[in-house]
Amino acid sequence: MITWPLQFRETSGGSVLFCDEAGGFFRSNESFLERFAMGKLNNKDAEFLLSQGHAFSSEDDYRYAGFASRWANRITPRSDLNYVILVPTLRCNLRCDYCQVSRVAEEATGFDWNDDDLQRVINFLDDLKTRNIKVEFQGGEPLLRLDILQEVREFCRNRFDRSEFVVCTNLQSVTAEAWAFLDAADTHISTSFDGTEESHLAGRTKTQAVQDEFEANLREAVSRFGVERVSALPTIDVNNSPDPDEFIRSYVDFGFRSIFLRRINFQGFARKAFTSLEESELWRSYYRRFIEAVIAYNSVNDEKIEEFYLTHLLRRIFRGGHHNHVDLRNPNWLGADYLVIDFDGRIYPTDEARMVTRVGQIDLSIGSLSQGLDSNKLEWLNSEVCNSFNPDCMMCPYQAFCGTDIVDDLSRYGRVDMPKEQTYHCRSHLDLFDLAFDLIYSEDEKVKNSVAVWLGVP
Repeated sequence: MITWPLQFRETSGGSVLFCDEAGGFFRSNESFLERFAMGKLNNKDAEFLLSQGHAFSSEDDYRYAGFASRWANRITPRSDLNYVILVPTLRCNLRCDYCQVSRVAEEATGFDWNDDDLQRVINFLDDLKTRNIKVEFQGGEPLLRLDILQEVREFCRNRFDRSEFVVCTNLQSVTAEAWAFLDAADTHISTSFDGTEESHLAGRTKTQAVQDEFEANLREAVSRFGVERVSALPTIDVNNSPDPDEFIRSYVDFGFRSIFLRRINFQGFARKAFTSLEESELWRSYYRRFIEAVIAYNSVNDEKIEEFYLTHLLRRIFRGGHHNHVDLRNPNWLGADYLVIDFDGRIYPTDEARMVTRVGQIDLSIGSLSQGLDSNKLEWLNSEVCNSFNPDCMMCPYQAFCGTDIVDDLSRYGRVDMPKEQTYHCRSHLDLFDLAFDLIYSEDEKVKNSVAVWLGVP
């Protein structure tokens, strides 16, 4: 008996895209779809499906083992905790319009770790089983507590075989001592830059003097450490988005070749200031125009650039085992290989869960440094993190490449059992995967050039 686990979706060009559960895919026509749906595949159809690995026979152990191996390589393995996001302070020296976690003023008190909190964090890290650790410092502005960052880093260097550190900083005010701290080869910088000077000025810095200070520090960081150790992430107001060409020129001018195009996050306090955060055709249109601008840029420049998330989706389509970006995994385990420790010692499975809790919508904390992890809550949260057996996802051709985001579902709908096709996560990723396959099958040489670069193939 031959099994062909296929899902299908009509493409913008009128053909039909077929994907199997292990991530293999091909395009065909309405005639094949009719034969497939009616159970009337002919010998030529069956030969094609078997030869290309889209089907297997119960009598053929090798085909079945091959299919099962490819399917398993799409599944995110559960691993020991080795990535910790630490928030030593909520204090910040900026007042960004779309702050997601309700930062407090730089002069505020009661929003930093004290000595006991720091010791509990050290004890928590010391109890981890992993030999390799990645620590990301967030805030607030973590450089306001450089003393804590120094102590945590020194401990990790001595405790683990390999350690890596990321400082998420606005780069607004960097002291000589902070530059010296950031100079270490195991320490990386993640900052925010909203695409153009005009956009960044409007949403974050507010005055030209503050903007000039930021740009000078960003150039200094790139000059000192290179773009290998410095990344910049934009936050885009869909109603006031920067021109894509100007956006790209600004990033390239700083030396960046990867842009993670992100709109204002629905989670957190930003939702109170920006009421039009739900889906909109404006964002879809802007995103596609931005990708077109990236492709056009690549067609006439030797140094190529990418939009990070689209490149990530393309790599997931073509390669099993591509699980390095935690926002799109299947299962998307919560509180397993990474978690967040907030300024007050409470522990969260993701930074977005911290935001949802901070606005008082629902408590998604999974424990605290003083009381440990809540295993019952973790078990409940992880009961809905896999799309493999979800009845909505099982009919989707993009299932093998996609994942789940129950924190986003809880934030938007207050429940995790919404029909997937009604959720923002599903609708937005359907559009993104449609775009990805449009590019994969494009005959435009400019598109082929960029897709090949993004995938790292000739």
